[in-house]
Amino acid sequence: MRLLLVEDDARMAATAGQFLRNHGFAVDHAASGRAALELAALNPYDALVLDLGLPDLDGLEVCRRLRRAHPSLRILMATARDAVEARIAGLDIGADDYLVKPYALGELVARLRALLRRPADALPPVLHVGALALDTGNRSARRGPRAIALTAKEYAVLEVLMRHPGQVLTREHISQHAWDDNYDPFSNVIDVYIGRLRKKIDMPGEPAMLETMRGAGYRLASPAPAPEREASR
Repeated sequence: MRLLLVEDDARMAATAGQFLRNHGFAVDHAASGRAALELAALNPYDALVLDLGLPDLDGLEVCRRLRRAHPSLRILMATARDAVEARIAGLDIGADDYLVKPYALGELVARLRALLRRPADALPPVLHVGALALDTGNRSARRGPRAIALTAKEYAVLEVLMRHPGQVLTREHISQHAWDDNYDPFSNVIDVYIGRLRKKIDMPGEPAMLETMRGAGYRLASPAPAPEREASR
């Protein structure tokens, strides 16, 4: 999933950003409120981590504008303003959750995962496509009884596919939700990761689930049932 981290403290942004990437998120960074608004207008973010003490616009104003422009965007406020009144103001203005600094990075990840399971998607913590299961809590995957080891980026690509079972997803869609602004649209990196996932998901002898739709994109779907044999007479 793709996040926008709005944080003017460069050291904190680097630490949190790397931790989030290690847990399968694609992360873009904005150091000011206006930069956050510009990036949110350009990219389809799944969630946003928003500091309130920004150098230009106050975070509450950024939240107000983002909520008006992007009603389904999940917004997590992460700020040192710990007064009850500040938390109430943030939630009333449109934030979905509020985390007080200093926070544990593990809790930040857990809260983001919880937000991403809420409407509009309302998805459970474990995603299923046929016999394939992806636990978004501990980032583990299984096909039937077989465990599937995934790198952070393989997990990110698989999560995008499993959130849209049976749908053909373009390379653009996958890149928008599994990569940050450093993605090179002229590279074959998505094809490489799809190839790696296919080898792990579709082992020899198993019905294929991850399909390449030539000229369109990729689709993850339950394998078609085997045709029934005619009973012998």
